[in-house]
Formats: sequence, structure tokens, C-alpha cells
Amino acid sequence: MLVDKEALSTGLDLIPAPRRETTVTPARPLTRIATAPWVRTYALALAAFEALAAAAIGAGVVLTRPEGLPPEPSLFWASVALVPAWPLLLWACGAHAERVFGTGSDEYRTVGRAGLVLLAVAGFVSYAAGLDLSRALVVVGVPALTLTTLVARYAARTYLRRLRARGRCGKRVIVVGRGGAVLELADRVRRESYAGLDVVGLCVTPADRARVAGLVDVPVEGLDDVVALAARLGADTIAVTSASETAAQYLRQLSWQLEGSGVELLVAPGLIEVAGPRLHIRPFEGLPLLSVEQPRFEGWRRMVKGAVDRCAAGLALLLLSPVLVGIALAVRLTSAGPALYRQERVGINGQAFTMLKFRSMVVDADKRLEDIRADNISDGLLFKMREDPRVTPVGRWLRRLSLDELPQLFNVLGGTMALVGPRPPLPGEVARYDASVSRRLLVKPGLTGLWQISGRSDLPWEEAVRLDLRYVENWSLALDMLILWKTTRAVLNRSGAY
Repeated sequence: MLVDKEALSTGLDLIPAPRRETTVTPARPLTRIATAPWVRTYALALAAFEALAAAAIGAGVVLTRPEGLPPEPSLFWASVALVPAWPLLLWACGAHAERVFGTGSDEYRTVGRAGLVLLAVAGFVSYAAGLDLSRALVVVGVPALTLTTLVARYAARTYLRRLRARGRCGKRVIVVGRGGAVLELADRVRRESYAGLDVVGLCVTPADRARVAGLVDVPVEGLDDVVALAARLGADTIAVTSASETAAQYLRQLSWQLEGSGVELLVAPGLIEVAGPRLHIRPFEGLPLLSVEQPRFEGWRRMVKGAVDRCAAGLALLLLSPVLVGIALAVRLTSAGPALYRQERVGINGQAFTMLKFRSMVVDADKRLEDIRADNISDGLLFKMREDPRVTPVGRWLRRLSLDELPQLFNVLGGTMALVGPRPPLPGEVARYDASVSRRLLVKPGLTGLWQISGRSDLPWEEAVRLDLRYVENWSLALDMLILWKTTRAVLNRSGAY
């Protein structure tokens, strides 16, 4: 998908209702889309592993009983029943549905829900029937089985995302809407290839059709040609860029035409950066409305985050103290100047603070900036240069592994930074912020963040800002844990670090 950067309308685009009667126009029905072979193979592989895990844990409970062998008949048969019951329960809870594979948190939630159900059923049956199922099976075995399944799902998801990044195991998608919104969604899907969505066609309004057709390398049709285009291209997903009252009739007709075809209909909300716990469907007297909760920048969760950040930073400084001393000596012995570099940055609510880093450049690097400014490769407010002559040999190694950032743990311990948050900006950058970008200052800047795990210095300015704003709008403790987990991999890959 090749998209020109020409300015197109990307706001809350509305799909106008077709100028015709509100009755459904007959259309050639789509042939029902068969389930992709990879979906069946993937689900069967998961079920097979889950059965093996249940068998292993059940056998472990039986063989490690203090009373020894032979086990009680009830415990033996309960362990045997666990083998088919666990994958069947996961299937009943929706953990084997294609929609949860590879993306989102629903997969992990369904596995957790199945574990709670199994725990409740096992405890109830053991108590009500007076069976000796052993505390090891109920209290230890079920949680261990749930945890093992979650780890296996994470490993399977990692493998699936690698396949999707290579163009396999995905969905063929047709994007529908106005030109600007369609191009924005298609470009986003192309960048995030791990989602497994391959845009094979676009359907836009008549006014945008000619212009969009000149910007992309996939078929472009009108809004009335969605079903025909899906049949011709073998698409299994239709993504509509936005919805409103003016588009309600169009969406209703489209959903009717797709009935029985197996083609999935997706509708992208206009608030594309707001996601997760902040979005809810709320019925008002039978009218379903999308409720968007306000972001929370204070309260008990922030207090918990601050406490966790400071405790983790203190523990990390204690464990890493030999490494910090070694790096400080390497910096001092290989180039003139102090080991630490102090720089003024802007933190929460625009408050200035001194950020610490290991010095990775020559002492007069700031004075020499104007001499190399012409080599700046950044498209935004930052200065970026892949082979910056001001960087020392040791500094280049520190930057590759992000070890120069470790002294920021002192900032976290002092409360001016967090472990996870937006990138800490310079005062000169903040002076040029507009109202939307200034929202980055509503939370503490972070030692790592979405920008760190998404490409670091390779990111365009607009994408870096979008990621920071996404974090600000959708912050949660679970998201922090996920970012910290992925930061290790991003650092080891060393992509975008220079």
C-alpha cells in the first residue's frame, strides 16, 4: 500500500447515506467464506498443548501426593477428566475463536476467566459431593494450569505475529469510507502488519474516488460496490472507517448483504486513539451508544504507580550498582569530562527538572550542534543524526544498548520521572508545542514508553507524538507492565538506537 502524504480530510469522516430509498437493494450474495486452514491448525495446536498441560499437571498432582500411590479413585478420575475438560472449557469461553488470536487482551482474559470457572467448579464439586480431590489439584493445579496456558498463548502469539509480519495468516480487508479516513486507516494497518490485516481494496465516496485511485496500488471502487468487490477479491473482512446517524442506513444495508457470508464487518470509531478500558457500549432505552470515559491523571492508581516506580527504581539501582560504577569509569577513562550529563527537561505540568544520563558525547557537544544541524534527518522538533561525530566510541556502545539512560533511575527515585511515560522533552521543544501535543505533559515523562518499543529514533515525529498521546489517553498499570516487558526486547534488538 503506497500512500501519498498529500493533505486529505482525516477527521471524523461521515459516510453519506446513498441517495435512494431505505429498502435494501438486492445484491448478488457472497459465497460463504470458509474458515482459513491456518485457523483450524492454530486452534488444534493450542488445544493439543492445553490437553498435554492438563495431563502433565494432573499426573504431577497424583504422583506427588504425600500418601503415595495408589491415589484415591475420585482424584484419579478428576485428573483424567481434566485433560478433555480444560480445552473444552477454553473453547466454551471463546479462547479458541479466531477474533482473539494474535492481538488484543481478550485472549488472556478468556483464559483467566476459564481458570476461575474451573477453580470454582472443582471446589464446588469437591465440597458438595464430598470427594477427595486433594488441595493440590484445586488450589495449586488449576492456577498452575492457567498460568501455563497463558505463557503458551503468549509464545503462540509471538510466533503468529512473526508469520503475519511476513504476510501469512492474515485477513483480506476492504476499507470503506471517505478518502482521507480510508487512506489513514489503510496506512495504519500497513504499518502495524502484526495485526494480520491486508488491505486489498478501497471503497470511497464518488468525490474521492479518482483522487484516491491515484495514490494507492489496490482497486478503488464506490460505496455501492463493496459486496461485488469483496466477492471479486476474496475479501473476508470489511472495515468501515466511521459511523454516524447519516451512515446508519448504509451500515444496516451492508450488514444485511453480508449475512451468511462469513465476512466480518468492522467499524472504526472516530476516536481511534482512545481504546481499551475507556470505551464501553451503553444502552439507553434500547439505543446503543459508545461511552468514552474521561482519562484519569490522578487518584489512587497514580499513587500506586508512583510507589511501584520508586520501589522498582531503588531496587534496580541497588542491583545494578556494579554496572553503573563500571560504566562511569569507562566514560571517565576514555574521554575528557564528567561521567554524568545533566540536561534540563520538562516534566509533568510543564515543571522543569534536571535529567541525568551517562555522557555519550564530547563535553562541548551542545556548542558544536550548529555546525552539523544541516545533517539533521528528523522531520519534527528533534535533532537526529545516524553518525553523529560528537558521540564518543564508548558513548556509541552505550546508546546502542540504551545503557546511557540508566542514571534516569535516580530521576524516577526522586519522583520527577516514571519508569513508563512519554519521552521527556527539551524546553525548546515544549515552546513550539501546540495544544494537542502539550497533552504529553499531563503525566510524568518516562524512562521508557511506547516510543521505545516501537522504533525509537527511527520513528517519524508525528508517529512518536501519536504514541505518546495514546499512552497519556489510555494509561493503565497493565499497559506499564507490558511496555516494561517489551522494552527488554527492543533494547536487545538495538533498532532505532543512535
